[in-house]
Amino acid sequence: MFEGLDAAWVWLAIGLALAALELVVPGVYLIWLAVAAIATGALTFVFDWGVPFQVVNFVSLALIAAYSAKRFLRDKPIVSDDPLLNNRGGRMIGESAVVTQAIDGGEGRVKVGDSEWIGRGPDSPVGTRMLITATKGPILTVEPIVVDVTPALGAEADGKTA
Repeated sequence: MFEGLDAAWVWLAIGLALAALELVVPGVYLIWLAVAAIATGALTFVFDWGVPFQVVNFVSLALIAAYSAKRFLRDKPIVSDDPLLNNRGGRMIGESAVVTQAIDGGEGRVKVGDSEWIGRGPDSPVGTRMLITATKGPILTVEPIVVDVTPALGAEADGKTA
């Protein structure tokens, strides 16, 4: 079946197929197998090795590439510009919410943006503005927003009140 094909071209095709799969299947793993297959193809093109040695070469290069990449990524991890990108609850911490169903007995409903969430916190009537302090799944922990009404320090020094 593969008698007319040169083994080097088969390894290069396997390497390109694995590299293409890496684009479709996330995980940063198939790319190292692709590197090993392409390197095996290049070495087979130069040295014309037999199939058993090609397979041993591929396995060896794949292990070296995968473990080297693992060590490199462990020492220098990829840091996201936005670590809360896929953490909707984490993004809401520090935001304000409005109570839509009175918090009674420690639980009610609060509105954040255009959606309502279960809110847990001190008892509060409808319309109270709350600060989101934590999230656990679909439940937001909230506390009332405290507005500081003390006069500014400069006004006290002049003897004036705001």
